[in-house]
Amino acid sequence: MIDLYALTSPNVQKIYIMLEECGLPYKEHFVDVWKGDQYKPEFAKINPNNKIPAIVDHDGPGGKPYPVIESGAILMYLAEKTGKFLPKDMAKKYDVLQWLFIQLTGVGPMFGQWTHFKLFAPKGNDYSMARYTSEIKRLYEVLETRLGKVPYLGGQEYSIADIATFPWTRNHDAQGVKWDDNPNLARWFNAINERPAVKAALAKVGAIKSNRETASDDDKDRFFNRGRYARA
Repeated sequence: MIDLYALTSPNVQKIYIMLEECGLPYKEHFVDVWKGDQYKPEFAKINPNNKIPAIVDHDGPGGKPYPVIESGAILMYLAEKTGKFLPKDMAKKYDVLQWLFIQLTGVGPMFGQWTHFKLFAPKGNDYSMARYTSEIKRLYEVLETRLGKVPYLGGQEYSIADIATFPWTRNHDAQGVKWDDNPNLARWFNAINERPAVKAALAKVGAIKSNRETASDDDKDRFFNRGRYARA
């Protein structure tokens, strides 16, 4: 059994999808980051970085409970545990890992910053919005070009690179990126979106109640480490 500590973010969605794709039994534990649950001592023991997702595999190495933090590391751990969605062949494996790391170091941070400045930052951030809008559109162009050459980001087979990237592209319309202008991305996105495991995972995420809409200004300050929570 795997304990999944989660809420609704794209990084969490990756792990729901991977667990469903692998057919692994898991139990959900909701960590309400808008209310500060990530800072509770019991969760900090699992993830000292105070972030979700995190898992605890009760059948970990040596048959002992084993915690894993960071979404990319969790995907790699589950891929190695199950032998799924990460090729054994060295070249094919690193084709996947390169595109996984593009998501971890590019797509996730840039798309996340765009969302922050679009939805949560105070007015007067025109430079920041222009910067992150340009960068996410550049990254979409990189993905579109890649998917014009191969069916999936890692190559010929669906992999953890696709599982990692897909959730971040679900808001492409709001980000000003149209699938009509990106046929390769559209084909890739629709193929993943129709996978039964992906549908099951997204249905579970969609049923989770988040307090984001009712979060107070102090809740938001704590979540974003600003205001009285800022480090001087």
